[in-house]
Amino acid sequence: MRSTVAAVHELVTRLEPVDNLEGEHRGHVLGWLRRTDDVYRRAKPAEPVKHLVSYVVPVDPADGAVLLVAHRNAGLWLPPGGHVEVDEEPYDTAVRELEEELGVVAKPWAEPLFLTVTETVGLDSGHIDVSLWYVVELPRGHELRPDAGEFHRTRWWTPVEIAAADPAHFDPHLGRFLSKLPTSVRGR
Repeated sequence: MRSTVAAVHELVTRLEPVDNLEGEHRGHVLGWLRRTDDVYRRAKPAEPVKHLVSYVVPVDPADGAVLLVAHRNAGLWLPPGGHVEVDEEPYDTAVRELEEELGVVAKPWAEPLFLTVTETVGLDSGHIDVSLWYVVELPRGHELRPDAGEFHRTRWWTPVEIAAADPAHFDPHLGRFLSKLPTSVRGR
C-alpha cells in the first residue's frame, strides 16, 4: 500500500462513526483503501470514478453556525473543500482549500470529524466523493475572500436554520455531520 494511502487508511480507522450509515461508509472506505492506491483524482471530473475529498467546515464557536457556499457546479449549499491531490495529506488539502476558496489562513482540527461516501450531483455528476469532513473554528466576523468562480455566494447557517430548510438544498449528510459536532462548538 502506498504510504500516503496507508496514512489515510489509519486516519479512517481512528474515526468513530456517529451512526450506522457512517459505520457502513467507514467499512466501505477501509476496504477500498486496502484494494487500491488509485484514490486521488487524476483528471476532471471523474478519473478515477471514486476519489478522496476534504471538506473543511467553518463553525462559529459562539452559536454553532456553519459557513456554507452556494456551489456553482453542484447546485447545493456545501462546505468549502476540494479534491485531495496525489500524495497530499487530507489535512493539508483542508488547509489549502480554506485559503484558496475563502481566503482564510487557519488551522482546522487535526483529525476529521466525519466521513461520507456520496455520488455527486450537478454539472459533474455521477462520480463518488469519499469525503473527510474537517472542522475549523472561525468567528462569523472573520474576513472572507470567497472564490467567485466556484460559488454564487457564502452564508452562515445556524443549526436551527438548516433544520428548518429543505434538506435537498444541502449535502445529503450535513444534518448527520451537525449531530456529531461537539456541543461546545455548536454553541448550545
